[in-house]
Amino acid sequence: MITVRQLSKSYGGRSVLSGVDAEFPAGRVSSLIGPNGAGKSTLLMLMARLLQPSSGEILLEGRPVADIAVADYARQVATLRQSPGFSLRLTVEELVAFGRFPHGRGRLGAEDHQAIDAALDFLGLAPLRRAYLDELSGGQRQMAFLAMTIAQQTPVLLLDEPLNNLDMKHAVQIMRALRRLCDEQGRTVVLVIHDINFAANYSDHIVALKGGALRFSGPAEHVLTEPSLADLYELDFEILRSERAWLCNYFNPQGA
Repeated sequence: MITVRQLSKSYGGRSVLSGVDAEFPAGRVSSLIGPNGAGKSTLLMLMARLLQPSSGEILLEGRPVADIAVADYARQVATLRQSPGFSLRLTVEELVAFGRFPHGRGRLGAEDHQAIDAALDFLGLAPLRRAYLDELSGGQRQMAFLAMTIAQQTPVLLLDEPLNNLDMKHAVQIMRALRRLCDEQGRTVVLVIHDINFAANYSDHIVALKGGALRFSGPAEHVLTEPSLADLYELDFEILRSERAWLCNYFNPQGA
């Protein structure tokens, strides 16, 4: 479990995150939702230790992350940043191998190659392992970066808008893969996501931010209500549920 306590971040005199208390349960998919500028990516980058908090603390399994060596933290928590990019011409397999750096510091052994193969197989990328990234579609590239993160074999994955600019098919593929990581491997996934329907249908836990402050958090089926979403996004919502899925309709809700 990752816990944040009274976490704040300011740039100069501008506060972007203020006194956030939240928990991200182990072995579950947790989605960070909220409007633009809410502080979602800032919170995720603080949890990734890519930003330093102005105040407050972050705990990993009850231990302050500030007390964990960076190299040790990289073997516990993997991060996929928004719009990742490499200037080098790499194959998919070479990219995924970067995920093993915290373990072998660039020297690949048998265990590393097994982890790379497993990540490629998990996402169905084995046929593309020798393809160059600049030869792939945007969705295939995003899957390759996710494979790199999976190959790190950490208990926790932090993903900043992994569905950004993806078509429906690739977005579904990635969300199904994240769901399987939790259900089959017991991994903890925390992602920033803008599509409220993907969040509703694939998440166990929701943390909602607005204006740099926590608005609500808890199990998805309990906290995603028409009033809570209307307050968060300043839109009218109609939530429709069926046996297979539920739809958070904000296009033309009844009575709007």
